[in-house]
Amino acid sequence: MISVVVPVHNEERSVALLLDEIRAALEPLGTPWEAVFVDDGSTDGSFGALTRLHGANDSVRVVRLRRNFGKAAALAAGFANARGDVVVTIDGDLQDDPSEIPRLLLKLDEGFDLVSGWKSKRRDPLSRRVLSRIFNRVVCWLSGIRLHDLNCGLKAYRADVVQTLPLYGELHRFLPVLAHQRGYRVAELPVNHRPRRDGRSHYGLERYLRGFLDLLTVSFMGRYRHRPLHLFGGLGLGLFLLGLGLLAYLTVVKAQGHAIGGRPLLTLGVLLVVVGLQFFSLGLISELITSHHEERTAARERAELHVDEILQ
Repeated sequence: MISVVVPVHNEERSVALLLDEIRAALEPLGTPWEAVFVDDGSTDGSFGALTRLHGANDSVRVVRLRRNFGKAAALAAGFANARGDVVVTIDGDLQDDPSEIPRLLLKLDEGFDLVSGWKSKRRDPLSRRVLSRIFNRVVCWLSGIRLHDLNCGLKAYRADVVQTLPLYGELHRFLPVLAHQRGYRVAELPVNHRPRRDGRSHYGLERYLRGFLDLLTVSFMGRYRHRPLHLFGGLGLGLFLLGLGLLAYLTVVKAQGHAIGGRPLLTLGVLLVVVGLQFFSLGLISELITSHHEERTAARERAELHVDEILQ
């Protein structure tokens, strides 16, 4: 089965047209499919429109969130309710073209675990295109993954990918990065992008600031989740050695008969040594916490494996 997850927020005029396009794209494949619409706290008539679609179509399922929690929460709710072996995500504003879904599925069959769409000819204002291009370049540089467009809502996943990736806050735009960090095979495919027909974008310039902060989280968790001492210990050791060097220099100056009590370098050297030791201690504490967590996880997995063997 193919599950198409559609996050919806105030898209009353679009959902029926989108369902018709999804049906036209998937029915020729001869594979069972479902459309999982997630109403992310819409304040217009979106839920009523989705209710009517659900009543008229057996392939439509609707999830309604209590309020507007954001796209990440909507996708997480859709993933939790999707029953397909393959999960496709598409935005509800009709800018993503459902006719591209079969191409994504073919690319997935080549052995990839996630195929991300690339809006190579993006139909958005120039300011958004420029900021998005800068954002994508920075993310790819820091994460090591080579993609042109991380923000495209049109993606195809194998079911086990969406079941294992953490999704909270605004991490939805980093799903290819998170999958890449966990060893999944990620590919990209140019897709058609259409001008917005109704409504307006729900995203402003502030999302790029939030995205940068989320990028720091993703980069840290991906590189140092299992070895935090490499980060904090490295910073602490560097600061400690720098401070020690300054203090050694001041010791030589003092030995030559010069006063050092009023020199700012003395305060700076002591501060660097103390802060360096604190960073190093933080790294050791993080290692203890990580080690404890890994031991508990390994023990739980061994226990589950043992139970499986007894049941067999």
